[in-house]
Amino acid sequence: MQPDVSSRDRWLALAILAGVLALAYLLLVHAWWTVPMLAVNERIESLRERDLRARMELKQAPEVRSRLEAARAAAGSGPGFMPEANVQLATSALVQRLEQAVLEASPGNRSCAITNRTPVTDTRNDRFPRAAVQVRLTCGNAELAAVLHSLESGSPRLFVDNLNILVQRYQFSGNQGSGGGVEANFDLYGYLQPSAAPAVAPAAPAPAAPTPGAAAAGAASGAPHAR
Repeated sequence: MQPDVSSRDRWLALAILAGVLALAYLLLVHAWWTVPMLAVNERIESLRERDLRARMELKQAPEVRSRLEAARAAAGSGPGFMPEANVQLATSALVQRLEQAVLEASPGNRSCAITNRTPVTDTRNDRFPRAAVQVRLTCGNAELAAVLHSLESGSPRLFVDNLNILVQRYQFSGNQGSGGGVEANFDLYGYLQPSAAPAVAPAAPAPAAPTPGAAAAGAASGAPHAR
C-alpha cells in the first residue's frame, strides 16, 4: 500500500525543486550565457553610437574643410611670423617698426622719442627663432599708449614684455616748455618661421675654442653692446 502524500509535502517538494533550478540557473546559465550576452549587447550599442557619431562627423566634413581653408587664407593674409630670412634682418625690421610707430604717435618726435634701442642676442634653443630689441622711450602718456598699441596690434605679430614705466619731467626741442611724461623701458620681440633657424645658427657661440677669425667677428659684434 502506497503512503498518503499530503499537500504540504507536495509544496515542499516543489519549493525544493524551484530552489535547485534557480541555483542551477545562477551557476550554469547566468554565469556562462546571460552575463556574456549582456556584455555583447552593451558592446553592440556602444558601437552603434560610435558609428552614428562618425557618420555625423563625416557629414560635417565639407563644412569643416571650408572653414579650415578660410582660416588658412586669413592666416596667410595676416601672418603671425616675421617674413625675414634670419634674426639679423628681423632685428632691423623690429627697429623700423618701432620708429614707424613712434613717428605715427608723435610726428617729428615732438612728444615722443626713442632714447635707446639695443638688439638682444637670444641664446635659447626654442623651436621658433626670436628677434628681440631692448627699447627705451621718453613719451607722453597718450603717445606711449599709442606706440604700444601700434606695436602689438599690427602684422606680423610683435610682443612687448618686461615693461617698466618711470614718471619724469622732460622737454623736447619742438615744445615751448617742459611737461609731464614717462620713461618706458621694455623688450620688443617677434618670431620667425622655423625654416629660418639654419640662417641664425652660426650666430650662436661655439662650445670649443673659437678661431682667430671667429673671435674677431665676436668682438666686433659685441662692441656696440658694451656699457
